[in-house]
Amino acid sequence: MPPPVIDAHIHIQPFHMLKRDVQRTFWQKKTNQAELEGYAEDASRLLRRMDEDGIERAGLINYVSPDLMGFTTEVNEWMLRFVSPDPTRLIAFGSVHPRFTDDVGGEVDRLIEAGVKALKVHPPHQLFRANAYQGSLPSLAELYGRAEAAGVPVTIHTGTSVFPGARSRFGDPMDVDDVAIDFPRLTILLAHGGRPLWMAAAFFLVRRHPNVYLELSGIPPTKLLEYFPRLEDIADKSIWGTDWPSPGVESMRKNVDQFLALPLSEQSKRKILYDNAARLFER
Repeated sequence: MPPPVIDAHIHIQPFHMLKRDVQRTFWQKKTNQAELEGYAEDASRLLRRMDEDGIERAGLINYVSPDLMGFTTEVNEWMLRFVSPDPTRLIAFGSVHPRFTDDVGGEVDRLIEAGVKALKVHPPHQLFRANAYQGSLPSLAELYGRAEAAGVPVTIHTGTSVFPGARSRFGDPMDVDDVAIDFPRLTILLAHGGRPLWMAAAFFLVRRHPNVYLELSGIPPTKLLEYFPRLEDIADKSIWGTDWPSPGVESMRKNVDQFLALPLSEQSKRKILYDNAARLFER
């Protein structure tokens, strides 16, 4: 039997909020727009799709980015409503944008109390560096500090983005080096492993910091060992994710099957696909 799977990074969101130019980029070359919008309208449809794909739990990525993407603070309430039919299988990510929030710490506390299981920070789409609390955005420290105190993981986008207006230079994972030092008990997931420019930096951070994990979404499984030839060395600190339905990700299942075909030990595959995430999201 294949191991159980937790996909810690999928994008079923309020697609109707996306700005028009962002929608053009997102839906480009997708022939199943109606199907995907249907998942966002009815959580039971997504749960059935997860059953078909053999996914036990999924992390629903969510972030506030009104100026670039179109996602206002209302995405948090949307997400909490959406996961309510099964908040165990549907892992709600929350978001607090320091540039659009007067009380960052209070809002983080409110979201955690309301049921979010993790937070998302997206530097290229929120237009600040992950360590911006050291300079122009001191309130960002409140986000990390409150999450650390509550034992809630923070997933930070690392790597590039092709959406209009995105600042890919903010995706350099080395900025997270400061976050890991300043918040040593905060669990940090490096989404996308710095793809495609900063894979070595991401690997370094995972090996250096006990609280930093590699999150594998958005990396074609067939290329995974080219980007991370020593993945087995950090199998204890790697988290599975697909980034479905982003470009090139046809299904959660297909990515899992491609990953299972890699020359890794069965123990490592089990840790990456399930055990590590189950431990981090047990709250």
